[in-house]
Amino acid sequence: MDGNGRWARQRGLSRAEGHRQGVKALKPVVKEASRLGIRVLTVFAFSTENWQRPPEEVDALMALLVEFLRSETLELKAEGVLIRTIGAIDDLPPVSLAALHWASQETATQSRMILNLALNYGSRDEIVRAVNRWMAQRHPADEPELTESALTAQLDTVGLPDPDLLIRSSGELRLSNFMLWQCAYAEIYITETLWPDFGPDELRRALDDYRHRQRRFGRIG
Repeated sequence: MDGNGRWARQRGLSRAEGHRQGVKALKPVVKEASRLGIRVLTVFAFSTENWQRPPEEVDALMALLVEFLRSETLELKAEGVLIRTIGAIDDLPPVSLAALHWASQETATQSRMILNLALNYGSRDEIVRAVNRWMAQRHPADEPELTESALTAQLDTVGLPDPDLLIRSSGELRLSNFMLWQCAYAEIYITETLWPDFGPDELRRALDDYRHRQRRFGRIG
C-alpha cells in the first residue's frame, strides 16, 4: 500500500496524515473485495525495513494500526472477515500486539474472507525463520533434505493459497521483499494511483485486467 508520503507531500500535509488517509482507504477496499467474493486479501502494512524510518513516523504507524483494529474489527467481524497476520509480530510494541491478538480472537470464527495483515514482515526474514523452524522440528526419520512442501509448511502463510494477483500502487516497479516465495506465479498489476486514492473502482480495474490474463505456470497456453 505505497504512496502515502507522496500523497501527503503533494498536499502540503505531514507524512503521518498521509498514513492516516491510507488507513482510511483500506476499509472500502476490504469491503469491496469481500463483496466480490475474494477469499484472501493480504495487505503489506509494515515491513521489516520500515523500522529504519524516523521514530516518530514508526510510532504514528503503530498508533494507526491500533486505532484501525479498535474501530473496525467488530464491523469486519459482522461482515464475516477473519483477521490474521504474517510477519514477526512478537517484535511489535505491546499495545499493537495486544490489539492484534484481540482482533484475531474476536474474528476467529469468521470465514467469508481473510484479511491478512503483513506486519513487521519481510519475505527473506520469513524464509529464514521457516528454515530454522524446519531444522528445529525435524526428526532423524524425516526426509534428509528440505523440500518445497516442507518449507511451505513452515511459512507464515501456511494454510493460505499462493496469491493470484499482486497489486502495486504508486507506480513502483519492485517486489520490495514481499512474498517472494508465494508470488512466484502471481500476476502483477501496477497502478500509478497513490494508495490513499486507491478505492473500489481501482480494485475492480485491477481485477478486470487480471481477468484477461492467461496463466500458464510454465506450460503452453
